[in-house]
Parts: sequence; structure tokens; C-alpha cells
Amino acid sequence: MDYCPSVKNVLLLDSEGKRVAVKYYTDDWPTNAAKEAYEKAIFAKTQKTNARTEAEITMFENNIVVYKFVQDLHFFVTGSEEENELILATVLQGFFDAVGILLRGMVEKSEALDNLDLILLCLDEIVDGGIVLETDANVIAGKVASNSLDAAAPLTEQTISQAFATAREHLTRSLLK
Repeated sequence: MDYCPSVKNVLLLDSEGKRVAVKYYTDDWPTNAAKEAYEKAIFAKTQKTNARTEAEITMFENNIVVYKFVQDLHFFVTGSEEENELILATVLQGFFDAVGILLRGMVEKSEALDNLDLILLCLDEIVDGGIVLETDANVIAGKVASNSLDAAAPLTEQTISQAFATAREHLTRSLLK
């Protein structure tokens, strides 16, 4: 495996540059203080830009940073200076769209904090250890939704595949008794 697309971090910050959800995949920022300083610095550099319609790309501290804003949330994906900008932009767009699907179009800080578990699961589905796993927002949102489904929910509120999974789980439990 000569080359595999990777990211250094994925950040979701609020309109003041404070953390909502972040994941770091390298030791470039070894301490929490270093991570917070990076977040403040990248927020300060990008806050005056208008990255609301399309993702913007910038170089920052020998890293490529792709970012996009919506309402009071700022989405960032950081990669090394050798990384392909299109791959980073695709990761960003997949994360952005998956969050939009999971939050049912209400992409704002209060809704994001209420559904923080879904956003963190979303990050886990997109990137694992810095390696890009998935960028299709529908696939990501589907996996997160199926992982977070309450097994005790009535069958009428489940999709067919979720209902089959619940039935299979109940059958397995009954056979193992």
C-alpha cells in the first residue's frame, strides 16, 4: 500500500471558534492545549471568509485545510501538504451532508449538541485512524442511523432492514438460551 488518502483532523466548531466535535488522527498536536491553539488559529484565519456556498481551501502551518460554514457551525478537514485537495474536499462534503441528513436539515449548534452522539458516530464512519473510509453522505447517515436505532422502538417506526435486524437479534437470543 504505497498511498492511502488520509486526514490529520476533522473539526466542527461553533461561530465563536469553540469545539462542538473534533477528532485528531495524528500526533502533530500532542497536547490538548496545542489542539485548542490550532483550533483558535485556524478559526481566526478563516472567519472573515465567505465559505457558505462552497468549500474553501487554504494552507495553514504546512497543512491543507478545507472548510465550509453553515449557520453557526464551521466544518474543517485538515490534511498534510502532500494530500490531494479534492479528497479532503470530498471528506468535508461527505461529513457536511451526512450531518445535514442526520440533523434533518437543522444544521445549527443547539441541534448539533443535542445529537452529538450521531455526529461523533458520523466521524467514526468517515475516518478511522486518519484513513478515509467513506465519503457518501447517504451511506454514512444510514450506518449511523442503524447503529443508533433503539432496539426497543416499535416495529412500525423501524425500516424493513432495521426490523429484520431486530428480529434476527431476538431470534439469536432465544436460540442461545
